[in-house]
Amino acid sequence: MAYPGYGGVRGPMGGPIPVNMGGPMGGAPPQGGYTPHGGYPGTFGAQPPAANDPMWGYFTAIAGQDGEIDAEELQRCLTQAGFTGSYNPFSLETCRIMIGMLDRDFTGKMGFNEFKELFTALNGWKQNFMMFDRDRSGTVEPHEMTQALSSMGYRISPQALNAIVKRYSKGGRIFFDDYVACCVKLRALTENFRRRDVMQQGSVTFQYDDFILCTIAV
Repeated sequence: MAYPGYGGVRGPMGGPIPVNMGGPMGGAPPQGGYTPHGGYPGTFGAQPPAANDPMWGYFTAIAGQDGEIDAEELQRCLTQAGFTGSYNPFSLETCRIMIGMLDRDFTGKMGFNEFKELFTALNGWKQNFMMFDRDRSGTVEPHEMTQALSSMGYRISPQALNAIVKRYSKGGRIFFDDYVACCVKLRALTENFRRRDVMQQGSVTFQYDDFILCTIAV
């Protein structure tokens, strides 16, 4: 049974990462940033990164001594790389929830595989945003936000869409940073829900502590 967030992506969701980030990383995962069968590319059971991986050298240059990246390091990385282009740099809070989306061991940091996975998702979201930000103002209007979420496969009620627009809009428009923050939360919450809805019936039962763990990180 299909339900919100499980449809297929329509429109140009892929695209290479910036050249100064080390080369193309392919396109974005389908259906709102998810890979088929709930898997994640290059994470569990993956081999150590190859020395010739263009992203590995960049990762090691910004990672801390523990070999992982925290929110402040991620923010510097994205800002220095110019990932947002003409758009405003990502806020520290948005970088925190980016890490929270992939932080499956609740360390508050991300390793190399999660780093690569994040850039794949970010590229998809950026391409999607640019498709609707036709005047390159760095913002989209509420109805365009609705179209953008629909193009990523989300099927959300008008009430939920209205709540999303009110939560993430400023002066009646949604900025790129807030747009990405919304995409991160939708992906993380939908994936947490999806893993528990093993029969794909569109409903699950949460224990209180489990609900807190699923929502507090993002």
